[in-house]
Amino acid sequence: MTRPDAPDLTHARLLRIAAPIVLSNATVPLLGAVDTGVVGQMGQAAPIGAVGLGSVILVTLYWVFGFLRMGTSGLAAQAHGAGDVAERGAILLRALLVGAVAGLVLILLQPVLFRAALAMAPAGPEVEALTRQYLSIRIWGAPATIAAYAVTGWLIAVERTRAVLVLQLWINGVNIGLDVWFVLGLGWGVQGVAIATLVAEWSGLALGLWLCRDGIVPVWRAAAARVADRAALGVMVLVNRDIMIRSVLLQASFTAFTFLGAWHGDVTLAANQVLLQFLAITAYALDGFAFAAETLVGQAVGAKSPAAARRAGRMAMQWGVAGGVALGLAFALAGPWIIDLMTTAPEVREAARAYLPWIAIAPAIGAVSWIYDGIFIGATMTAEMRRCMAQSVAAYAVAVVVLLPLGNHGLWAALMVLNAARAVTMWRAAPRLEARAR
Repeated sequence: MTRPDAPDLTHARLLRIAAPIVLSNATVPLLGAVDTGVVGQMGQAAPIGAVGLGSVILVTLYWVFGFLRMGTSGLAAQAHGAGDVAERGAILLRALLVGAVAGLVLILLQPVLFRAALAMAPAGPEVEALTRQYLSIRIWGAPATIAAYAVTGWLIAVERTRAVLVLQLWINGVNIGLDVWFVLGLGWGVQGVAIATLVAEWSGLALGLWLCRDGIVPVWRAAAARVADRAALGVMVLVNRDIMIRSVLLQASFTAFTFLGAWHGDVTLAANQVLLQFLAITAYALDGFAFAAETLVGQAVGAKSPAAARRAGRMAMQWGVAGGVALGLAFALAGPWIIDLMTTAPEVREAARAYLPWIAIAPAIGAVSWIYDGIFIGATMTAEMRRCMAQSVAAYAVAVVVLLPLGNHGLWAALMVLNAARAVTMWRAAPRLEARAR
């Protein structure tokens, strides 16, 4: 095994890790764009709003458990850097068990959860009815979706990012193909989008487990024996607790954005959904460099190499910021054309163009915080992440109150405040990284 502080800790190694992740993550919001674009061909705002609102509700629920991806990545990378293959396998098994149980709980609680979510989103009657149809189908994929977070985090930790790319291409390829068939071919509408996603989620989990087999099967007995280890479980609980709180706060901010946007009508809701696909593309693409930071920083911490941890974080930040600036320029130039591809509704196109300038500046503002996420996760500096997010959400709440009179423009401005606050608070906490690696 190559130590993280070996001479190959270079930009080339970082790009070997990041490139497949950039490609695979870019397909995730591409799927959202296809979902929106397919129902957009129906020429109505209601189906677009329903898919967008339903997706936001499920993402909100699922990313409460997003700690499985991030916590698994950080802990497994440190075990990998320390050369402890049995513990590396046990980390995946623990996370898979948590994912299965969490998914079953969401299925059981779906009536209460969906009623509460829709009560907070004052959409029109048609949008709400379509959203309920969408949610009632998609929720059955909860165990597969949440467990797949653990699989992805584990593969990233051991630098098997090409496997992550294969997995994501499979899930999204199946989903997109079925989207087109079910909606445009069979005319199933919003229900067709939901069924396509459900099939893709379960087939993706099966493929993901197969891709992890060589990291589990050879050490199965030793890994299984460690699953209930008290010390390891204690670390897992602490790390995942902090990440869960952080994820809840972050997702609540985006959910509040969607719900507040709904107060301005179905057209504004649909326009925001279209533009959020741009933001999702940015986040997922730049997360490729954040994930590389998770891997390399985590391995450096496991190997007790502060110098390697510092260098890995610096390299990832350089690439992330450059990518954010490039994406912002691309959106400024090609944004109107992309909007027209995603919807044929004239009123939605007009509204989306009005708010496009916010999408042009968002990548550069958000890049720093996204890369810091990767650095902190790799170092399992999760308590710091939680505190920084709480401070940033407080700043966001103030910004919403102050800027809300400006309408939907005020909401977008408040979202920029959230990302800027995250960058500043995490920058102030970053010097603790080297102490973590000693």
